[in-house]
Amino acid sequence: MYKEFFGLRANPFNVNPDPRYLFLTRHTEEALACLTYGIQSRKGFVLLTGEVGTGKTTLINKLLEWLRLQQVATAFIFNSRMNVPQFLDYMMADFGIQCDSKSKSQILQRLYNWLLDRYRAGETAVLIVDEAQNLTDEVLEEIRMLTNLETFTEKLLQIVLVGQPELETKLKMPQLRQLRQRLTLRAKTHPLTLEETKAYVQQRLRIAGSDGRQIFDGDALNSIHKYSNGIPRVVNLLCEHCLVSAFVDQKPTINESIVDAVARDFDLSDNVASGAMTVPAQPAPSNGEKFDLVEALRTLATLADRLRQSEQDLPKERKS
Repeated sequence: MYKEFFGLRANPFNVNPDPRYLFLTRHTEEALACLTYGIQSRKGFVLLTGEVGTGKTTLINKLLEWLRLQQVATAFIFNSRMNVPQFLDYMMADFGIQCDSKSKSQILQRLYNWLLDRYRAGETAVLIVDEAQNLTDEVLEEIRMLTNLETFTEKLLQIVLVGQPELETKLKMPQLRQLRQRLTLRAKTHPLTLEETKAYVQQRLRIAGSDGRQIFDGDALNSIHKYSNGIPRVVNLLCEHCLVSAFVDQKPTINESIVDAVARDFDLSDNVASGAMTVPAQPAPSNGEKFDLVEALRTLATLADRLRQSEQDLPKERKS
């Protein structure tokens, strides 16, 4: 609907976690580097946490894209509300491991033999669990036990737990201290700074086919950062509806007043006025050793264009 009006080939602010739209801030690069390093080095257990909407799933999809290019066997569990039998069944199915028995001991023996065969062939396997803050203590304990699948020197299964900050709080519970002690690497996603928000919006427009014309003016971008608090998902929501609103009014450039109107529609202006949304503190710069690793793995991020669904699917209701 509005793509032709703004000279775009695709929807630049699709809220789906498309890895081809991954925006590489320094912190995102470090998180991706941490994950890939942990897997390549067979560290066994890696943790990725971050606030809602800060791009964890997009980052994981980029990791999965890279793993599949490397032909690494992966199992991705995105529905964490499972009991232990359901969790094991899903994991085995996603790995493509056939096991006729429903006995837990037989399933684990089949998994161990499969992992050992891969290890002997110089390969590894990766289990990624998203929304891990929702896992029960019983499933988390079962995941910990999976790290016992190892040789004398290396872990046979690499595990990535992904979740909101509540997951870190959960892992501090006394009954999960053994799991916490197994974590070898930790990575985090963070909200965008003002300058990162501006660059994020411009990059997504460019990938969507923009010819470089100014679609959002400077004041509009400042307001988008203010209302979104640097949360990429909220940035996408605001920008998407700003484009729709500007198209309806036939305005080729989005200004601050359009952003303000959209923010009011989603009650974001009330949050800013009341002080409910505060700008998160940015973490300290990383040390040189981590940054060298980031540089070495920078080539992992390859961004390309993607056509979205038809114009009829443009969001018409509020999304959180």
